Amino acid sequence: MAARIGWEGVFPAVTTQFRADFSLDIEATHKVMAGLIDDGVSGLIVCGTVGENTSLSRPEKVAVMEAAKDVAQGRVPVIAGIAEFTTTFAAETTREAARVGLDGIMVMPALVYSAKPHETAAHFRGVAGATDLPVMVYNNPPIYKNDVTPDILASLADCDTIVCIKDSSGDTRRFTDMRNMVGERFVLFAGLDDVVVESVMLGAAGWVSGMSNAFPREGETLFRLARAGRFEELRPLYDWFMPLLHLDARPDLVQCIKLCEEIMGRGSALTRPPRLPLTGEERRAVEDVMQKALATRPALPDVGLKSAA
Repeated sequence: MAARIGWEGVFPAVTTQFRADFSLDIEATHKVMAGLIDDGVSGLIVCGTVGENTSLSRPEKVAVMEAAKDVAQGRVPVIAGIAEFTTTFAAETTREAARVGLDGIMVMPALVYSAKPHETAAHFRGVAGATDLPVMVYNNPPIYKNDVTPDILASLADCDTIVCIKDSSGDTRRFTDMRNMVGERFVLFAGLDDVVVESVMLGAAGWVSGMSNAFPREGETLFRLARAGRFEELRPLYDWFMPLLHLDARPDLVQCIKLCEEIMGRGSALTRPPRLPLTGEERRAVEDVMQKALATRPALPDVGLKSAA
């Protein structure tokens, strides 16, 4: 039986960095991950949606996994996103994550194919059966169109390696529905930035965050305040953060997050086609949100974060 996930806190969905010719910049990616760990995040998710998984070849995915393993040095857990077109391809990439020595995998539904519910369940079952690594099921129906409903997840309760659900549906009622169906069988992770506090209130133990790439200390502080029930203290921070967190709920979330990351001097805004850069009014709107956020950036309550590096 796979070890039950013991992770909690904020796991940024780390961006993958590219050079001007769109080749993989592994050194810059390594630097981005090191900066996040220095700022106190609880873990790393590599090769997720924000990491542009589907734009990477398998050797590139493995290189990113290896860089994450190297930079983490056991200080925080590292999970690799598994996003492939077939169950067989997903299982093969999963074996690469195990070979590298990562702590777990985050499995997306089979991409491109709009599966029936029993086919979605079979895909997760097939990938989970190919590894001893703990598996986080990733549900993001607004982006990937396949919806891992509470019923589907409950049908996977007998899969020992499936131990966690990251829900990005935005429907926080699902946390309660899942608990009513299978109790505490699965660890719950928030997957959509702008409902993180509500998700924590309903039992989420972790948060796979996009905007924490740009504001890791704010993200970790917000999450810890919510977990501690310090809602009066977190409300001003959540109010300040919300215009930024809404960017995670857009179809072009990767471009938005990487632009914010670049403005903060933490990485490059460059994305691989078919993702094209924000231009014109769209870019100015994100820049305006960032300008206002930086002009009103709040002092953070003490939640036990280590001092900034």
